[in-house]
Amino acid sequence: MRPRFLVDGMLGSLARWLRISGYDTEYRREADDDSLMEEASKTGRVLLTRDRELALRAKKRGIEAVLVAGEDDVAQLGDLAAALGLELDPSCSRCPKCNGPLTRVEKEQVKDRVPEASLEAFDVFWVCGICGGVYWRGSHWDQIVSTLEEAERLSGVPGSKRL
Repeated sequence: MRPRFLVDGMLGSLARWLRISGYDTEYRREADDDSLMEEASKTGRVLLTRDRELALRAKKRGIEAVLVAGEDDVAQLGDLAAALGLELDPSCSRCPKCNGPLTRVEKEQVKDRVPEASLEAFDVFWVCGICGGVYWRGSHWDQIVSTLEEAERLSGVPGSKRL
């Protein structure tokens, strides 16, 4: 079973990258430590934090918690992938904004919500089932893939698919 994550307020960018990699990741910007531990315990999510004290307290309560190292997105993703054996595969992405599931749709369904140039240049689109965000593999796609490949290289965990 793929791990699900609960990310504290210090790791918003990591939450986004985990969602892009297909992991169900809740982000709590303003939550206090007790609320985070309670939610992680009730939902069975792995708590991710940069707060050493929070990670230790959570582990003492039997909550799976990971103290995230690394000073940038690539290093944090690489460390986490190494610690948990994660594949970083953007082909199964969730909504990076709200964590909702993405569904592939026909371009006709999003023609009024996508810039004309993107509509003409791309044939494949996805829509978030929660916030309604529309996504496609635009010019940013190569950078996403590059970032995830670099994190995998750092982690030593082989083999995400790149579609």
